[in-house]
Amino acid sequence: MKGFRTLLSEGKEVRTIMKKINSRGLCYHQLPYREMEKLRQFRRDIIKALPVMIISIPPFANYFVFVLMYFFPRQILIRHFWTAKQQKEFLDINHKMRQEVYADVLENLQQSVPKITEQPLQNQMFQLLTQVQHGVHPKVTDIEVVREAFSGPPLCFSRLDVQQVKTLSRIMFLTPHLPSFYLHGRLRSHIFEIHYLDSAMLQLGVKELTDEEVQRACYIRGLNSTHLSTEDCREWLRCWLQLSDKLTVSEASLLLHSMVLLSTNYLQSLKK
Repeated sequence: MKGFRTLLSEGKEVRTIMKKINSRGLCYHQLPYREMEKLRQFRRDIIKALPVMIISIPPFANYFVFVLMYFFPRQILIRHFWTAKQQKEFLDINHKMRQEVYADVLENLQQSVPKITEQPLQNQMFQLLTQVQHGVHPKVTDIEVVREAFSGPPLCFSRLDVQQVKTLSRIMFLTPHLPSFYLHGRLRSHIFEIHYLDSAMLQLGVKELTDEEVQRACYIRGLNSTHLSTEDCREWLRCWLQLSDKLTVSEASLLLHSMVLLSTNYLQSLKK
């Protein structure tokens, strides 16, 4: 009942936001940060819940759905129906699955570097990847140096092959099991969404975010914030925004890969 009340409350908030968009002729990226994030999260929750709702339509099918909910709460239920303990546990599990993909992303980058035509840029990319693979957390300036490598082939977004797009989709918690022609557009849409959120967050200011908002923002950008202090999360988020603020939406590939580059060794760097 608590979960249903929370879901209904969020639904009313989303309806108010949609009325505001329609009455003022606004676009999604023109909304304030909290309203933009509310729409993003609610849409993802509904997409996850939709198959369950459809399965429940036939007579007596709801009994089968209740069994599935009991045995597979992480996969079937949306966050409103998780306990506080389950939320932390499920976020941990999801991130471990995402983290397994990080090595594949770094390997794909390593294989793409020799195709970069400019030798100095190629050397800088090798240096950055070696640094990350040896457990060193890179600085934002280290990533900015290789920015040009993601503006053209082979690492610009439009030149990424299907396997790379599938791997990057898993970082965003998007299923890779869809037709290839659909994967590029969907992934581009989601990373644009993150970039618009970054711009709105910069206008609001990281210091204005609650502890919960900071941890959630870090998590959706690739960092497992469940084991970090709020101050560490805020510091990481400031670094992320420092990079994101200098990028344009056309540099979506660099923003996606930065989720891996900035997250992989952050926890280890704090322990040193």
